[in-house]
Order: sequence, then C-alpha cells, then structure tokens
Amino acid sequence: MKAAFVIFDQMTALDFVGFYDPVTRLKSMQIMDDFEWDICARTPQVMADRGLRFQADVIAKPLSDYDILFVPGGYGTRQLQHDSVFMDWLATAVTVPLKISVCTGALLLGAAGFLYGRRATTHPSAYKELAAYCHTVVPERVIDEGGIITAGGVSAAIDVGLHLVERLAGSPTRTRIANQMDYPYQPGQT
Repeated sequence: MKAAFVIFDQMTALDFVGFYDPVTRLKSMQIMDDFEWDICARTPQVMADRGLRFQADVIAKPLSDYDILFVPGGYGTRQLQHDSVFMDWLATAVTVPLKISVCTGALLLGAAGFLYGRRATTHPSAYKELAAYCHTVVPERVIDEGGIITAGGVSAAIDVGLHLVERLAGSPTRTRIANQMDYPYQPGQT
C-alpha cells in the first residue's frame, strides 16, 4: 500500500504532521511492513504558513499510482483551488481509491471534483466555501464517506490519522498507536 502526502506553500504544518505521524507508525511500529509513502509537491521545497520548510520526494509527477491521497489545509488552499496547474495535477488522483483531507484541504478535494454529491467537513471558517463543492457540509471532526474522508480544523489531523489507522489495521491498532503517541482522544468524545 502506498500513500501520496501532498504538500504546498502556505499549508498548515500541523495538518500535515498530525496525520503523517500516526499513519506512518503503521510502518515504524512494524504493523504494516508494506506501507510506503511519498511526499509529493509541484516544487522541490515548500514553506508552511509559519515558515517551516518541507522537502518533496516526488515532484510534479501524476498521482494516479497511489492507493491513498492525503491533502492538508492551510492558507494556500484559498488560491490553489483556483490554480489550474495545481488542480490539474491534483486531478491526476482521480483513480486513487482513498482520498483524505484535513481542514481546508477539503477545498482542494472539492475543486478537483472529488466531493461532488458527498458529505464533507473542513475548518469551521470554510464551511460556506466548502458548500459549493459537496452535497452537505457536516460540522464533525471526521466524515468517512468510503472513498473520501475529510476532517475538521487543524488538530483533527491526528484524529483522521488514527481513523485511517483503524480502517487499515483495526481498533486495537488504533489504540496501540494512540497510546504510543500518548494521545487521549477517542471517537465520540467532545
């Protein structure tokens, strides 16, 4: 199984890292030895919205060969959703079986046409904007629509990362990884 972690200028670092950390523990904790990933971008290096720099592994290549696509949010999504070059690149993921976003990354999934007819969520400040791309905006931390999973604002990245862990490897694995991370949140809590 191979995941594409998309990065871009002005993304929110916690959106990315919050998801990346629990999901990549599937490999580092020897739960799924076949789990692999690439950091994918349009440019070799990107800068998050607070100055943190990230290096891409794969640059401007089609995203169609992955099993999972992950898109973080951040201020950069507001312009990228209207950037035809970026959106054409993201649309190469049309055949990817599982697409996931955190925060305003949902705007990018929506602009690519992936949310049409579905329920979705995002950061509360972007609910109105997201409504143009999906059937229903739902104010919850994680919305799982089968082939599309969206998560709410920034810190929900950890929640959706653990949600994916559970989907791929079961509830006991989710608990094991959450305990390793010393993360107390469980679904159904407020």
